[in-house]
Amino acid sequence: MQPSVEESSLILILPPILRFMVNSNKYKLGNFGMRFASCLVVMFWLSSVSVSWSLDAEQWFMEGNRLSSEGKFEEATEAYEKSIKQNPLAPVAHYNLGIAYKNLRQWDRAASVLEKAVEIAPTNLDIRLTLGNVYNMQERWKDAIGQLNIVVHRQQNDAQAHGNLGWAYYNYKEGPPFKYMVILNLSKAVQLFEKQNQPQAAEATQKILEEAKLKFGYPVEVP
Repeated sequence: MQPSVEESSLILILPPILRFMVNSNKYKLGNFGMRFASCLVVMFWLSSVSVSWSLDAEQWFMEGNRLSSEGKFEEATEAYEKSIKQNPLAPVAHYNLGIAYKNLRQWDRAASVLEKAVEIAPTNLDIRLTLGNVYNMQERWKDAIGQLNIVVHRQQNDAQAHGNLGWAYYNYKEGPPFKYMVILNLSKAVQLFEKQNQPQAAEATQKILEEAKLKFGYPVEVP
């Protein structure tokens, strides 16, 4: 008994070891054997697709990194989106996508992506710091304070976190002013920026600190 056209086509797409198994038993197993072979084909195809998806997600992620390093943030967002579509639970892909949107000044998209990254990796303080910074750009002061407070309490001596937190407290208008928290965090940021040899950041933060001291009636140091 010769195999049908459908059976022959099925046998041809099997990997060699499975093809040998089917060829050895097809005359004995008949329709049952071919149904079994069909299952093997599906399982083999799914495993191959799974591997390719994993590789594709990594390749798109690396492509996004390359484009970001070249300043091509619009194209980078497309690459990161494709990576996330294939691997939606990768926090670093969401994080890098959020940074790309931040560099494009697309604050709403950046915030949405970074919020998802925090949901996936809640202990990652770099993500929370960047999200807090984006909230500041959106003037979502309360949300910024929530994220940045977590960072400064869990990660010591983070100049950017203290600077961003001081700025958020300074602009918060939903209650009494957090005068002490403004001065404390901005002063800490200035000290850390100077210690880390970042004079421009220290100078910019110092100007905000002096402005806050004048506004709140704190003595301003005379150089």
